[in-house]
Amino acid sequence: MRVLLIGANGYLGRFVADRLLADPAVQLTALGRGDDADVRFDLASGSPGALTRFLDAVHPGVVVNCAGAIRGGARELTRHNTVAVATVCEALRRSGCGARLVQIGCGAEYGPSQPGSSTAEDAVPRPGGPYGVSKLAATELVLGSGLDAVVLRVFSPAGPGTPAGSPLGRLAEALRRAMQSGDGELKLGGLGVQRDFVDVRDVARAVHAASLSAAQGVINIGSGRAVRLRDAAAVLARVAGYGGNLHELDGPPGPVRPPIGHPRGEADHAAPVAYPYPDGCGSWQQADVRTARDRLGWRPRINLEESLADIWMEAACRI
Repeated sequence: MRVLLIGANGYLGRFVADRLLADPAVQLTALGRGDDADVRFDLASGSPGALTRFLDAVHPGVVVNCAGAIRGGARELTRHNTVAVATVCEALRRSGCGARLVQIGCGAEYGPSQPGSSTAEDAVPRPGGPYGVSKLAATELVLGSGLDAVVLRVFSPAGPGTPAGSPLGRLAEALRRAMQSGDGELKLGGLGVQRDFVDVRDVARAVHAASLSAAQGVINIGSGRAVRLRDAAAVLARVAGYGGNLHELDGPPGPVRPPIGHPRGEADHAAPVAYPYPDGCGSWQQADVRTARDRLGWRPRINLEESLADIWMEAACRI
């Protein structure tokens, strides 16, 4: 099976590439903007016609799209998350390869949900920010394309390679700095939110399973369990061996809330900083993952403690 992987150098894409390369039945071709891609192509600016010609030449059986942007303004997010997917869909429609499309969506497409609930695929999406809107628009393009396609709505990925700017990445960096400086107290803000963390290697397994399956539509990929960020911080401190105190700053989420790991000082409560979990999903998110189990034969295998230990291992290497 020849697989064309778009976005192989991204956070998720690197692990998807490793998983697919481990399958001896897969012939992998990577397409992306970087110099180390097999083929250089920018989905946000390239034409569907050019991509169609490449598809007809390579003739993949599956196209996996892991490309996209998680930060930036509405225009940039739309260009990389929506326009880029429109290019992929149009190129596949024009091509004679008949490839199956596996599109990586995200839990932010659903927006806020009721605390204590599990969000299933039939929930009405109400994204609370431009990122979720841009990804939802991409999902709608895929579902309306008429292609053999599946969208994997990945909730909150964690594990090795976690971006330093993400909440878990920022927690690890704050702990690293505290341990490096011998600080016995670490002030943390914005830890009340609860998210469904799923290890990036489990996400890669789901992509592999979706590539081989006939499943279509939307499938949630998560752990099925919401975890409070303060609990994740406590586990991260334990695996890091941090003996100091974690002091959670009081106050509701908002534009004046100090960020994770903000240094102590008189101006703490006046610092004009962003809320540390700006994904537009409110205080709670938990996936209903029964569809992934039933249609892909997939279950998460790696627990959050292992994911956090791997995040810390990478952060500790910077000491």
